[in-house]
Amino acid sequence: MALSLSPSLLGGVSLALVSCLGFAVQAQSTTPQPAQVQPGQAQPAHAEIPALQATASGLDAPDPSLSPECRVPGSKLYTLAKLKAVKKALVEHRAVQVLTIGSNSGGIGTAATYPVRLEDALTRSLPDIEVTVESRGVSGEIAFGAAERLRNQVAEIEPDLVVWQVGGNDALARVDIEDFSQSLAETVAWIKSHGIDVVLVDPQYTASLAKDDYYRQFVQAIQKVAEREQVPLVQRYEAMRYLATRAISALKGESRGDTAQSGAGFRLADLGYRCMAEHVTRAITVSLLQPDVAPVKATAPVPAN
Repeated sequence: MALSLSPSLLGGVSLALVSCLGFAVQAQSTTPQPAQVQPGQAQPAHAEIPALQATASGLDAPDPSLSPECRVPGSKLYTLAKLKAVKKALVEHRAVQVLTIGSNSGGIGTAATYPVRLEDALTRSLPDIEVTVESRGVSGEIAFGAAERLRNQVAEIEPDLVVWQVGGNDALARVDIEDFSQSLAETVAWIKSHGIDVVLVDPQYTASLAKDDYYRQFVQAIQKVAEREQVPLVQRYEAMRYLATRAISALKGESRGDTAQSGAGFRLADLGYRCMAEHVTRAITVSLLQPDVAPVKATAPVPAN
C-alpha cells in the first residue's frame, strides 16, 4: 500500500514519490538523485528531478506550506538529515512513537499545547500512520540533566524519534559551552546508537537575548553538533528572529518606537509556541525526503597512453 504525505506540508512534492515497497523518497535538496542507467552506460554526474524543482527552488522564500503567521524560508527554518527509524516505521506501516524533551516541551500555559499541536500536525502530515507524541519536558532543565533522564525514558517509551529542544537553559545558567557541546553530542550519539532518530531544536529568540553573546554561542554550538552528528536541526532562534523582524515592521505601521517593539515581543512569545509544532513537523517531513543513497559521482576517464 502506498503511503502518502500531506501536500500542505510537503509543499507540492508528488505523492507518487513515496512508496511502501522500499519508500522510494526523493529529497528536497540541491543534490539530485542519480538517474537510472543501462549496463555499460556512463553514470551522469547530475540528474534532474522535475517533480522537485519547484520545491527545491523556494528555500529563500517564506514556506507556503506553513500557516501565514508562521511562514519562514526553509533556509532560516531547518537543516536536514536522514530519519532512518521514522522512515522504517513508515515502510512497515506501523505507529510512530515520538518523545519530546526540553524545558518548553511541556508545562503550563501556551507551552503546554506544543506536544498536542505537534502530534496533531504530524498526524495530518502522515495520514495513514498513527503518531503518538509523549512529552517529558522539565522546566529549567539543562542538557546534562536531560541526558541522565533520557536513558530511562528511552527504555520505557521505545521511541522512533526524539525531538529535543535544548540550549536555552544552559545558556542562561552559564554552563560551560564546551561541557554542554560534549554532553549534547554524546547523548545524541547514544540515542542514535539505539536505532532512534533525533531532531534538535535550538533556543528561542528575543530581542534582549539576541544581545547576549554567550547565548548566541550556544545557538552556534547546537548547529555544530547537529552537523557533526548528522541530525536535523530546527533553527528556532533564526525562525523567531525572522518572525520578530516581520512583526515589528508590521506594528510600526500601526504605532511608533518602543511601543511597537514591546508589542511585537509580547505577540512573538505566543506566536513562537503556536508555530513551533508546525516548524518541527515541517523539518521532520522534509527530512523524510532525504535520499537513502548518496548520488554516485561520475569518474573521470583514464587518459590513454
